[in-house]
Amino acid sequence: MKIHWTIKPFDKLTVEELYDILRLRSAIFVVEQNCVYLDPDGKDKLALHLFGEYEGKIVAYSRLFKTGISFDNASIGRVVVDANFRDKKLGHDLMREAIAGIKTHFGETKITIGAQLYLKKFYESHGFVQTSEMYLEDDIPHIEMKKESL
Repeated sequence: MKIHWTIKPFDKLTVEELYDILRLRSAIFVVEQNCVYLDPDGKDKLALHLFGEYEGKIVAYSRLFKTGISFDNASIGRVVVDANFRDKKLGHDLMREAIAGIKTHFGETKITIGAQLYLKKFYESHGFVQTSEMYLEDDIPHIEMKKESL
């Protein structure tokens, strides 16, 4: 399966790309996880948007932030893979692309994330280490995790 990866700032996204990104995020974070919250949180305009397309459909996505926007370090957020593509290990490809994007576009060497607790082992497999106690965000258990060098 060949995924085409793209990184764009908010103002370079097409209307179709933005719609597909917001639809994917809503399908997973609001509907699948049964969590009522405002996904467009005002940070999209400050992010680089990384997305993977398969046959013209956005199937993987994350936001990349430079230092100081979400955390004291650069950060990755809204990590999501279309439910129909999770058996393809795209989450790992997405994280490798996101980490490389932080290094390439921001020149950063440290990343902090707010991770859903159930994904701890997934993020640990990419070099992240838990740095906080569990906390609730939108009634979902989260932990802060850091990757110290890229």
